[in-house]
Amino acid sequence: MAITGIAGATPRLAHRDPRVLAWLGAYIASLIGDQIWFLALSWTAVRSGDATQTGWVLAAGSLPRALLMLPGGAIADRYGPRRVVLGSDLVRCAVMLVAALAVLASSPGIGLLVVIALLFGAVDALFMPAVGALPARLTTRTQLVRVQGMRSLSQRVATVVSAPIGGATLAWGGAQAAFTLNAALFALSLALLWRLRPGPAPEAEPGQEEPELGLRAGLRYVARHRVLGPLLAVTALMELGFTIPMNIGIVLLADDAGWGPGGMGVVLGTWGIGAAIGALALTVAGRVPRPALVLPVGMVVMAASLVGLGYAPGLGAGVACAAALGVGTGVVGGAGSALVQTTCAPGALGRVTALQMLFGVGLIPLLYPVGGMLASAHGPSVVFAAGGGAMLLGVLLALASGAFRRRP
Repeated sequence: MAITGIAGATPRLAHRDPRVLAWLGAYIASLIGDQIWFLALSWTAVRSGDATQTGWVLAAGSLPRALLMLPGGAIADRYGPRRVVLGSDLVRCAVMLVAALAVLASSPGIGLLVVIALLFGAVDALFMPAVGALPARLTTRTQLVRVQGMRSLSQRVATVVSAPIGGATLAWGGAQAAFTLNAALFALSLALLWRLRPGPAPEAEPGQEEPELGLRAGLRYVARHRVLGPLLAVTALMELGFTIPMNIGIVLLADDAGWGPGGMGVVLGTWGIGAAIGALALTVAGRVPRPALVLPVGMVVMAASLVGLGYAPGLGAGVACAAALGVGTGVVGGAGSALVQTTCAPGALGRVTALQMLFGVGLIPLLYPVGGMLASAHGPSVVFAAGGGAMLLGVLLALASGAFRRRP
């Protein structure tokens, strides 16, 4: 039985809407599959080559995302996000089965792993913006804040459960079992999304520009939009300030401060709990009054917590800063995504979602070496200070935009 309905015609709350819950289930299955894929690919590459070759395999999986994310968003807008996510899930399932068969037949060479990584990365670049554009066709605009809170909470849950599931699967049946499990997860995502019958794209609000189809038209739309342009720049600075310290700097900081792997795990775990609490609060509240002001205030809290973590005198202080940073991440991340969804014209959501994701998963990782060089020259604490500075720059940009400040 299909899960049907038109987004604008249902009064259901998002957390009770079967369409939203089906989408969320598919999204969680996909997130877990993505993270198990990365773990299994890394393990297989290490077993098949040296450290340099492993780096090339992982880079091959990231490159298509950076190159194809924006075209993927344009495809989602042109053909509809449901068609794109269904096709993407089908291909991802097939790629996982091919990878499992390749491992079963023999130890795959680095060349084959690079090809598989390129294929998976290319299809993922189509899936991600399309699945992000679907909620606007499943529920009302008033429920999008709650949906983004649910989405953010799901990301935290997937991060917590995917590592032990992936590790146990690799230990039990090797990469073949991990790739097969991934195929099942993507098949589950496909089955849940297949039943969905989203409504048409909502009509643009009065006075809201509906851009033409095409990638260039979408970029022009963002560049000319008085709110959306500054908003995406602000969220990009937030991602930049957060990602490099917490992905690269935290390892160096834990070693420099003598926290060790256990202390680093406690800090990251505390951050994850805080982020889940922030996302849960957003889900329960269902709305954010004056989100254009909540975002800058939340980013100030994040910046202060990030700098405090970098210069923490001990592990206890670092854990406290990580908890505050996590709560800020959950609130700011969800509220920012909801503001993008409610500000953007419905016909451009795929392209705008792709542009928003491009910074986090495509461009910012290319700056990891810069973070490493900065830490080598001045110490890991400076990386956290620089991250806080990037966030404060985003705050200034938000406050400098009158149209952004007046956004209800």
